[in-house]
Amino acid sequence: MDQEKIGKFISAERKSKNMTQAQLAEKLNITDRAVSKWETGRSLPDSAIMLNLCNELNISVNELLNGERIEPQNYDNKAEEVIIKLQKEKESSDKRLLFTEMVLGSTATVSYLIIIFLSIFAVENPALKVVIFVAGLIIMAIAIATCILIEQKAGYYQCGKCGHKYVPTYKQVLLAAHTGRTRYMRCPKCHKKSWNKKVI
Repeated sequence: MDQEKIGKFISAERKSKNMTQAQLAEKLNITDRAVSKWETGRSLPDSAIMLNLCNELNISVNELLNGERIEPQNYDNKAEEVIIKLQKEKESSDKRLLFTEMVLGSTATVSYLIIIFLSIFAVENPALKVVIFVAGLIIMAIAIATCILIEQKAGYYQCGKCGHKYVPTYKQVLLAAHTGRTRYMRCPKCHKKSWNKKVI
């Protein structure tokens, strides 16, 4: 999405309604600082506010996300363009998340091995060894939980039986047997268990 174009559009539509940023913010129960951020292209309205904003400005969500008024004959084409843009942005975001998961997992594993090495070979005091070892376990557990959460949220899993793409629950991902990012889970569509591969 072109945040700057959307921001200028919000600003123009607000001004055409003779509203100040403060007045629009009051109608939406937000701060005028949030409206200012939209209009300068520093952020986009949250999805929870988007419909109310469109109602106040008398525009459609499609027009908002395109950053311009749309003629009725071009409406369907513009809607498809927005859907494609949003899908591309989601794919890009999912790829970044999965890369973050890989970096976090690798860093946590190396850190854990260093901590274990230190607790075994570099520390004489038995009580301190236990403390270091437990701290390492806690760090690793937090990293694993975070990595699983990232993997669960980013992209989809594709059923090995019917090809259905879906987002499982955190518990399903956590408890599933796995090799890398492929997990043995039950598909919500065909209800069969198979190896479900992570896809973007």
